[in-house]
Parts: sequence; C-alpha cells; structure tokens
Amino acid sequence: MSNLAITWLGHATFIITTPAGKRIVTDPWLEGNPKCPPDMKKIDEADVILLSHGHFDHTGDVVNVARTTGAPAVAVFELASWLEGKGVKNTVGMNIGGTVEVAGLEITMTPAIHSSSITENGNTVYLGLAAGFVVKLEDGRSIYFAGDTALFGDMRLIGEMHKPDVAFLPIGDHFTMGPEAAAMAARMLAVRQVVPMHWGTFPLLTGTPDALKRLVEPHGIDVLVLQPGQTAD
Repeated sequence: MSNLAITWLGHATFIITTPAGKRIVTDPWLEGNPKCPPDMKKIDEADVILLSHGHFDHTGDVVNVARTTGAPAVAVFELASWLEGKGVKNTVGMNIGGTVEVAGLEITMTPAIHSSSITENGNTVYLGLAAGFVVKLEDGRSIYFAGDTALFGDMRLIGEMHKPDVAFLPIGDHFTMGPEAAAMAARMLAVRQVVPMHWGTFPLLTGTPDALKRLVEPHGIDVLVLQPGQTAD
C-alpha cells in the first residue's frame, strides 16, 4: 500500500491514485480546458471514471478517455445512457443514494445541487441529476468528490455516514459554492483536508484558495492547493 496521490489537471479533472494503485479519473475535460497542461491532455490509463454531471466542462473528453482506457464510466443513469449512445461500451448507470463496487472500490453517489445538460445541434439535452461521489479506499479511508454544487444541509449527513478524510470542493463561485460556503461545507463534513477545484478557469470564477484557507485553517482543516499538472501525496 502507498499513500493517496492526487494530480490536478485543472477545473474538476483529477487523477486520484489510490493506496493500492487504482487510478480514478474525475470529470475529464482536457482538450478544451485552458488550465490543463499541453502535455497532459490525454489520459491513457484509468481504472474508473467518475462523472458528476453532463456539462461540457466536465464531460468534454470522457468518450475519448473511456475508449482509450476501457475504464468504466460511473454516472447517473441518464448520463450513462447518453454515453452509451456515444459509443462508450463500459458504463455504470446508477442513482443518488446507491452504492456500487467498481475496480475494487466502494463508490456511493451523493446529492449535488446543480443542473446537468449538454448542448447538441443547438438543443439542450437533459442528462439527469447532478451528483457527487464518496469513494471508500482500500485502506478504509474515504474521499468525497462533491462535483459542482451549492452548499446543502445534508453534507452533514455525508460526513456522519461516510466520514470522509478528504473533500474535493468547488470554490469558484458564480456556478458553484464560493469559499465561504465551501468552508462551511468542510466543517459540516468534518474532513481533515480540502482540495479546492473549479476555480481560476474563467474570470467569472472569482473564489480563491487563499480565501478558503483563511476560513478553514483556524478550524484545523488543511487546504491542499495544487497547480494544474501538479501531483501531491
């Protein structure tokens, strides 16, 4: 067993390497992602892909990553069905509250407060509810990938039930929580560490990790600030 390794590719795209070496890819958006380093715009290895919702900046490269790696794409049922229509052979369609085992990992789908759709041929296609995920790792620890979401009271229940050690939380504001709401989420979840995401990609996303740090560090919560392309244990 090794430590958990986290690589950020910008926005909400991470490669999370578990203690047993499984590679989790979240919301793969690479080619069109202005923050993704040029030499990291392709993912060749993955064991599972987690998709929080259907917006282009979260699903832009999921078809390519799924086809290249063969990794199952875990998503809410409607989004998984849409992916199958795009030729993705290996999907796990589920719904909020459910738990599945994929690649030896226990994955629970949690609520998120956000919209979920894609635009095709000028038409908006509804892709089910937005979601988050709790992943129970091989060493018994859990991580929480919130997806795009507002603050909501049941984050306290996620904390009580799943006891995540690390939370990946959006902080950019405008489309998701800002730092103030994310700080409250971190306290409700009772996590030891927050990895901020969905910040700095566009001018509209004004929330910053420094603002989050000022709010959570007095409560003993660490903020792991990554730059695009950087990996940390």
